[in-house]
Amino acid sequence: MAEPPRAKMVSIWIGHSGRFCRPSQGPGCGARRVLHRDFHRRTASIASSSLMSSVPIPRRMTPIHHLGQMVLETVNLVGDLVLFGMQMLSWMVARRTRGAVLWPVMYQIGVMSIPVIMITGAFIGMVLAVQTYDQLKMMHMETQIGSVINLTLVKELGPVLAALMLAGRVGSSMAAELGTMRVTEQIDALTALGANPTHYLVVPRFLACVLLIPMLTLFADGVGILSGWIFSTQVLGVDSFHYWYHSVKFIATWDVLSGVVKSIFFGGAIALVACHRGFRSRAGAEGVGRAATEAFVYSFIAILLIDFMLGTLLMRLYYVVWLPFGLP
Repeated sequence: MAEPPRAKMVSIWIGHSGRFCRPSQGPGCGARRVLHRDFHRRTASIASSSLMSSVPIPRRMTPIHHLGQMVLETVNLVGDLVLFGMQMLSWMVARRTRGAVLWPVMYQIGVMSIPVIMITGAFIGMVLAVQTYDQLKMMHMETQIGSVINLTLVKELGPVLAALMLAGRVGSSMAAELGTMRVTEQIDALTALGANPTHYLVVPRFLACVLLIPMLTLFADGVGILSGWIFSTQVLGVDSFHYWYHSVKFIATWDVLSGVVKSIFFGGAIALVACHRGFRSRAGAEGVGRAATEAFVYSFIAILLIDFMLGTLLMRLYYVVWLPFGLP
Protein backbone atom coordinates (compact mmCIF):
# COMPACT_ATOMS: atom_id res chain seq x y z
CA MET A 1 0.00 0.00 0.00
CA ALA A 2 1.45 3.43 -0.97
CA GLU A 3 2.39 5.74 1.90
CA PRO A 4 0.54 9.12 2.01
CA PRO A 5 2.71 12.06 0.92
CA ARG A 6 2.54 13.83 4.31
CA ALA A 7 3.44 10.68 6.27
CA LYS A 8 6.35 10.03 3.89
CA MET A 9 7.66 13.53 4.38
CA VAL A 10 7.45 13.16 8.15
CA SER A 11 9.30 9.87 8.14
CA ILE A 12 12.10 11.37 6.04
CA TRP A 13 12.35 14.29 8.43
CA ILE A 14 12.56 11.83 11.34
CA GLY A 15 15.35 10.01 9.61
CA HIS A 16 17.42 13.16 9.13
CA SER A 17 16.60 14.74 12.45
CA GLY A 18 17.42 11.53 14.33
CA ARG A 19 21.12 11.96 13.52
CA PHE A 20 21.30 15.18 15.60
CA CYS A 21 19.77 13.67 18.72
CA ARG A 22 22.07 12.78 21.53
CA PRO A 23 22.22 9.13 22.57
CA SER A 24 20.90 10.05 26.02
CA GLN A 25 17.67 11.34 24.41
CA GLY A 26 16.83 7.89 23.18
CA PRO A 27 15.82 6.58 19.72
CA GLY A 28 12.46 8.41 19.73
CA CYS A 29 14.00 11.87 19.88
CA GLY A 30 13.31 12.69 16.20
CA ALA A 31 9.71 11.48 16.45
CA ARG A 32 9.08 13.62 19.55
CA ARG A 33 10.44 16.66 17.71
CA VAL A 34 8.05 16.01 14.86
CA LEU A 35 5.10 15.59 17.18
CA HIS A 36 6.07 18.77 19.08
CA ARG A 37 6.35 20.78 15.87
CA ASP A 38 3.08 19.41 14.55
CA PHE A 39 1.39 20.31 17.85
CA HIS A 40 2.56 23.94 17.57
CA ARG A 41 1.38 24.15 13.98
CA ARG A 42 -2.07 22.90 14.88
CA THR A 43 -2.27 25.24 17.89
CA ALA A 44 -1.31 28.26 15.77
CA SER A 45 -3.87 27.24 13.13
CA ILE A 46 -6.64 26.96 15.74
CA ALA A 47 -5.64 30.30 17.31
CA SER A 48 -5.66 32.07 13.93
CA SER A 49 -9.05 30.59 13.04
CA SER A 50 -10.43 31.74 16.44
CA LEU A 51 -9.03 35.23 15.88
CA MET A 52 -10.65 35.41 12.45
CA SER A 53 -13.98 34.33 13.85
CA SER A 54 -13.81 37.11 16.53
CA VAL A 55 -13.60 39.85 13.85
CA PRO A 56 -17.15 41.18 13.17
CA ILE A 57 -18.28 40.28 9.69
CA PRO A 58 -19.98 43.22 7.92
CA ARG A 59 -23.67 42.56 7.68
CA ARG A 60 -25.27 42.71 4.29
CA MET A 61 -27.48 45.84 4.05
CA THR A 62 -30.93 45.14 2.68
CA PRO A 63 -33.47 47.80 1.62
CA ILE A 64 -35.14 47.34 5.01
CA HIS A 65 -31.85 48.19 6.75
CA HIS A 66 -31.40 51.30 4.59
CA LEU A 67 -34.97 52.40 5.31
CA GLY A 68 -34.52 51.90 9.05
CA GLN A 69 -31.21 53.78 9.02
CA MET A 70 -32.80 56.67 7.12
CA VAL A 71 -35.70 56.83 9.60
CA LEU A 72 -33.32 56.86 12.57
CA GLU A 73 -31.18 59.60 11.03
CA THR A 74 -34.29 61.69 10.29
CA VAL A 75 -35.63 61.32 13.83
CA ASN A 76 -32.22 62.20 15.26
CA LEU A 77 -31.96 65.27 13.00
CA VAL A 78 -35.46 66.53 13.87
CA GLY A 79 -34.89 66.00 17.58
CA ASP A 80 -31.58 67.86 17.51
CA LEU A 81 -33.17 70.68 15.51
CA VAL A 82 -36.02 71.00 18.04
CA LEU A 83 -33.58 71.15 20.96
CA PHE A 84 -31.50 73.73 19.09
CA GLY A 85 -34.62 75.85 18.48
CA MET A 86 -35.71 75.64 22.12
CA GLN A 87 -32.26 76.74 23.25
CA MET A 88 -32.38 79.68 20.82
CA LEU A 89 -35.85 80.75 22.03
CA SER A 90 -34.74 80.58 25.68
CA TRP A 91 -31.78 82.88 24.97
CA MET A 92 -33.96 85.26 22.93
CA VAL A 93 -36.33 85.66 25.88
CA ALA A 94 -33.69 85.68 28.61
CA ARG A 95 -31.41 88.38 27.19
CA ARG A 96 -32.07 91.33 24.87
CA THR A 97 -30.15 91.42 21.61
CA ARG A 98 -28.04 94.53 21.16
CA GLY A 99 -28.69 96.79 18.18
CA ALA A 100 -25.00 96.85 17.25
CA VAL A 101 -25.23 93.12 16.57
CA LEU A 102 -28.72 93.08 15.05
CA TRP A 103 -28.56 95.98 12.54
CA PRO A 104 -25.71 94.61 10.35
CA VAL A 105 -27.42 91.25 10.13
CA MET A 106 -30.73 92.89 9.15
CA TYR A 107 -28.96 94.91 6.49
CA GLN A 108 -27.35 91.82 4.99
CA ILE A 109 -30.55 89.77 5.08
CA GLY A 110 -33.15 92.42 4.25
CA VAL A 111 -31.67 95.26 2.23
CA MET A 112 -29.27 93.15 0.19
CA SER A 113 -32.09 90.74 -0.74
CA ILE A 114 -34.41 93.39 -2.22
CA PRO A 115 -33.01 93.27 -5.81
CA VAL A 116 -33.30 89.48 -6.02
CA ILE A 117 -36.80 89.53 -4.56
CA MET A 118 -37.97 92.25 -6.97
CA ILE A 119 -36.61 90.45 -10.02
CA THR A 120 -38.25 87.22 -8.89
CA GLY A 121 -41.60 88.93 -8.30
CA ALA A 122 -41.52 90.65 -11.69
CA PHE A 123 -40.99 87.43 -13.60
CA ILE A 124 -43.61 85.58 -11.54
CA GLY A 125 -46.26 88.14 -12.53
CA MET A 126 -45.43 87.97 -16.22
CA VAL A 127 -45.22 84.16 -16.26
CA LEU A 128 -48.63 83.92 -14.59
CA ALA A 129 -50.07 86.25 -17.21
CA VAL A 130 -48.65 84.15 -20.04
CA GLN A 131 -49.80 80.84 -18.57
CA THR A 132 -53.36 81.87 -17.66
CA TYR A 133 -54.32 84.08 -20.60
CA ASP A 134 -54.88 81.27 -23.15
CA GLN A 135 -57.02 79.17 -20.80
CA LEU A 136 -59.16 82.16 -19.82
CA LYS A 137 -59.52 83.29 -23.43
CA MET A 138 -60.89 79.88 -24.47
CA MET A 139 -63.64 80.41 -21.88
CA HIS A 140 -64.07 84.10 -22.88
CA MET A 141 -62.97 85.14 -19.40
CA GLU A 142 -59.71 86.94 -20.26
CA THR A 143 -60.90 90.11 -18.52
CA GLN A 144 -60.63 88.25 -15.20
CA ILE A 145 -56.94 87.57 -15.61
CA GLY A 146 -56.13 90.18 -12.95
CA SER A 147 -57.94 88.22 -10.24
CA VAL A 148 -56.06 85.01 -11.10
CA ILE A 149 -52.63 86.67 -11.19
CA ASN A 150 -53.02 88.77 -8.08
CA LEU A 151 -54.76 86.11 -5.96
CA THR A 152 -52.10 83.53 -6.81
CA LEU A 153 -49.36 86.02 -5.99
CA VAL A 154 -50.54 87.27 -2.62
CA LYS A 155 -51.81 83.93 -1.36
CA GLU A 156 -49.34 81.33 -2.56
CA LEU A 157 -46.56 82.03 -5.04
CA GLY A 158 -45.37 85.35 -3.60
CA PRO A 159 -44.62 84.05 -0.06
CA VAL A 160 -43.28 80.67 -1.22
CA LEU A 161 -40.95 81.95 -3.96
CA ALA A 162 -39.72 84.85 -1.82
CA ALA A 163 -38.89 82.36 0.93
CA LEU A 164 -37.12 80.06 -1.53
CA MET A 165 -35.01 82.94 -2.82
CA LEU A 166 -34.19 83.91 0.75
CA ALA A 167 -33.24 80.30 1.56
CA GLY A 168 -30.93 80.18 -1.45
CA ARG A 169 -29.24 83.53 -0.86
CA VAL A 170 -29.35 84.00 2.90
CA GLY A 171 -29.77 80.47 4.30
CA SER A 172 -26.82 78.98 2.45
CA SER A 173 -24.67 82.01 3.28
CA MET A 174 -25.49 81.77 6.99
CA ALA A 175 -24.75 78.03 7.09
CA ALA A 176 -21.42 78.50 5.30
CA GLU A 177 -20.44 81.43 7.56
CA LEU A 178 -21.28 79.63 10.80
CA GLY A 179 -19.76 76.40 9.49
CA THR A 180 -16.49 78.21 8.78
CA MET A 181 -16.58 79.70 12.27
CA ARG A 182 -17.12 76.21 13.70
CA VAL A 183 -14.27 74.69 11.68
CA THR A 184 -11.82 77.48 12.53
CA GLU A 185 -12.83 77.26 16.22
CA GLN A 186 -14.12 80.85 16.36
CA ILE A 187 -17.30 79.62 18.06
CA ASP A 188 -15.17 77.92 20.72
CA ALA A 189 -13.27 81.19 21.13
CA LEU A 190 -16.55 83.03 21.78
CA THR A 191 -17.39 80.51 24.49
CA ALA A 192 -13.93 80.94 26.01
CA LEU A 193 -14.45 84.73 26.09
CA GLY A 194 -17.68 84.33 28.04
CA ALA A 195 -20.20 84.97 25.23
CA ASN A 196 -22.88 82.47 24.40
CA PRO A 197 -22.65 81.53 20.68
CA THR A 198 -26.38 80.87 20.42
CA HIS A 199 -27.30 84.29 21.77
CA TYR A 200 -24.59 86.12 19.85
CA LEU A 201 -24.86 84.34 16.46
CA VAL A 202 -28.23 82.59 16.15
CA VAL A 203 -30.71 84.98 17.81
CA PRO A 204 -29.88 88.05 15.60
CA ARG A 205 -30.20 85.98 12.42
CA PHE A 206 -33.49 84.48 13.56
CA LEU A 207 -34.96 87.90 14.44
CA ALA A 208 -33.78 89.43 11.16
CA CYS A 209 -35.38 86.66 9.07
CA VAL A 210 -38.67 86.68 11.00
CA LEU A 211 -39.04 90.47 10.96
CA LEU A 212 -37.92 91.19 7.41
CA ILE A 213 -39.33 88.37 5.31
CA PRO A 214 -42.93 89.76 5.50
CA MET A 215 -41.67 93.01 3.99
CA LEU A 216 -39.75 91.15 1.31
CA THR A 217 -42.87 89.12 0.54
CA LEU A 218 -44.94 92.29 0.14
CA PHE A 219 -42.21 93.66 -2.17
CA ALA A 220 -42.43 90.53 -4.31
CA ASP A 221 -46.25 90.70 -4.37
CA GLY A 222 -46.28 94.37 -5.36
CA VAL A 223 -43.74 94.03 -8.13
CA GLY A 224 -45.46 90.89 -9.41
CA ILE A 225 -48.85 92.60 -9.50
CA LEU A 226 -47.37 95.59 -11.33
CA SER A 227 -45.53 93.47 -13.90
CA GLY A 228 -48.58 91.28 -14.45
CA TRP A 229 -50.75 94.33 -15.02
CA ILE A 230 -48.28 95.90 -17.48
CA PHE A 231 -47.87 92.66 -19.46
CA SER A 232 -51.60 91.91 -19.52
CA THR A 233 -52.66 95.36 -20.66
CA GLN A 234 -49.77 96.34 -22.93
CA VAL A 235 -48.93 92.98 -24.53
CA LEU A 236 -52.05 90.80 -24.21
CA GLY A 237 -54.51 93.64 -24.75
CA VAL A 238 -56.63 93.17 -21.60
CA ASP A 239 -58.62 96.20 -20.54
CA SER A 240 -57.11 97.95 -17.51
CA PHE A 241 -60.47 98.73 -15.87
CA HIS A 242 -61.61 95.08 -15.92
CA TYR A 243 -58.18 93.96 -14.73
CA TRP A 244 -58.41 95.98 -11.50
CA TYR A 245 -62.18 95.56 -11.10
CA HIS A 246 -61.96 91.78 -10.91
CA SER A 247 -58.80 91.95 -8.78
CA VAL A 248 -60.54 94.02 -6.10
CA LYS A 249 -63.67 91.89 -6.36
CA PHE A 250 -62.01 88.51 -5.79
CA ILE A 251 -59.14 89.34 -3.41
CA ALA A 252 -59.98 89.72 0.28
CA THR A 253 -57.92 91.02 3.16
CA TRP A 254 -57.65 87.47 4.49
CA ASP A 255 -55.75 86.40 1.37
CA VAL A 256 -53.06 89.03 1.93
CA LEU A 257 -52.84 88.28 5.67
CA SER A 258 -52.54 84.54 5.09
CA GLY A 259 -49.56 85.12 2.79
CA VAL A 260 -47.86 87.36 5.36
CA VAL A 261 -48.46 84.85 8.17
CA LYS A 262 -46.96 82.09 6.05
CA SER A 263 -43.89 84.19 5.32
CA ILE A 264 -43.20 84.70 9.06
CA PHE A 265 -43.04 80.95 9.62
CA PHE A 266 -40.95 80.54 6.46
CA GLY A 267 -38.40 83.06 7.75
CA GLY A 268 -38.15 81.36 11.15
CA ALA A 269 -37.65 77.95 9.54
CA ILE A 270 -34.94 79.26 7.18
CA ALA A 271 -32.96 80.90 9.99
CA LEU A 272 -33.28 77.94 12.34
CA VAL A 273 -32.30 75.32 9.76
CA ALA A 274 -29.38 77.37 8.38
CA CYS A 275 -27.92 78.12 11.83
CA HIS A 276 -28.37 74.52 12.92
CA ARG A 277 -26.52 73.14 9.90
CA GLY A 278 -23.78 75.73 10.37
CA PHE A 279 -23.29 74.79 14.02
CA ARG A 280 -23.22 71.07 13.12
CA SER A 281 -20.81 71.51 10.21
CA ARG A 282 -18.04 68.95 9.79
CA ALA A 283 -14.39 69.81 9.41
CA GLY A 284 -12.83 70.89 6.14
CA ALA A 285 -14.06 72.63 3.02
CA GLU A 286 -16.20 69.62 2.15
CA GLY A 287 -18.01 69.82 5.49
CA VAL A 288 -18.74 73.54 5.10
CA GLY A 289 -20.01 73.06 1.53
CA ARG A 290 -22.18 70.18 2.64
CA ALA A 291 -23.63 72.30 5.45
CA ALA A 292 -24.58 75.05 2.97
CA THR A 293 -26.21 72.54 0.63
CA GLU A 294 -28.12 70.85 3.44
CA ALA A 295 -29.30 74.25 4.69
CA PHE A 296 -30.95 75.01 1.34
CA VAL A 297 -32.40 71.51 0.84
CA TYR A 298 -33.81 71.22 4.36
CA SER A 299 -35.16 74.79 4.20
CA PHE A 300 -36.86 73.96 0.89
CA ILE A 301 -38.53 70.89 2.42
CA ALA A 302 -39.50 72.85 5.55
CA ILE A 303 -41.05 75.65 3.45
CA LEU A 304 -43.21 73.23 1.46
CA LEU A 305 -44.25 71.35 4.59
CA ILE A 306 -45.17 74.53 6.46
CA ASP A 307 -47.00 75.85 3.40
CA PHE A 308 -49.17 72.73 3.26
CA MET A 309 -49.90 72.69 7.00
CA LEU A 310 -50.58 76.42 7.29
CA GLY A 311 -52.65 76.42 4.09
CA THR A 312 -54.95 73.77 5.54
CA LEU A 313 -55.13 75.49 8.93
CA LEU A 314 -55.77 78.98 7.56
CA MET A 315 -58.50 77.68 5.26
CA ARG A 316 -60.27 76.21 8.29
CA LEU A 317 -59.86 79.43 10.23
CA TYR A 318 -61.29 81.43 7.34
CA TYR A 319 -64.57 79.49 7.36
CA VAL A 320 -64.76 79.22 11.17
CA VAL A 321 -63.57 82.65 12.36
CA TRP A 322 -63.27 85.15 9.49
CA LEU A 323 -66.32 84.45 7.33
CA PRO A 324 -69.01 84.21 10.10
CA PHE A 325 -68.11 87.70 11.36
CA GLY A 326 -68.37 89.19 7.87
CA LEU A 327 -64.81 90.55 7.89
CA PRO A 328 -63.47 91.86 4.56
